[in-house]
Amino acid sequence: QVQLVESGGGLVQPGGSLRLSCKGSGFSLDHYTIGWFRQGPDKEREVVSCISSRTGNTYDADSMEGRFSISRDKAKKTVYLQMNSLKPEDTAVYYCAAYRNFLESTCTSAETHYDHWGQGTQVTVSS
Repeated sequence: QVQLVESGGGLVQPGGSLRLSCKGSGFSLDHYTIGWFRQGPDKEREVVSCISSRTGNTYDADSMEGRFSISRDKAKKTVYLQMNSLKPEDTAVYYCAAYRNFLESTCTSAETHYDHWGQGTQVTVSS
């Protein structure tokens, strides 16, 4: 059974950094592409970043302005989202999600592709 558990959220001041973790179980990161999404107050859920299972190629949403980066540790079955230069508008619940991928060398930003979701972790950026 595929399960995803996010951690690392919290309260941070503007300009600060956080690293979120997405711990997977029941699957291999060699076979599942992982994405990070977020949903702010009164906003639609949006993609943040993703990493391809097969190649490790990544995608970062332009709206993150190069402040965020995704990485993975396959041995630990964990995908990370490093967030720097945080702004109040980054306040959101951050979710990781996964879909099985054996062929694609890239990952998709379309959330409809993702079959499995974590419960989310709250990130609040405020002084």
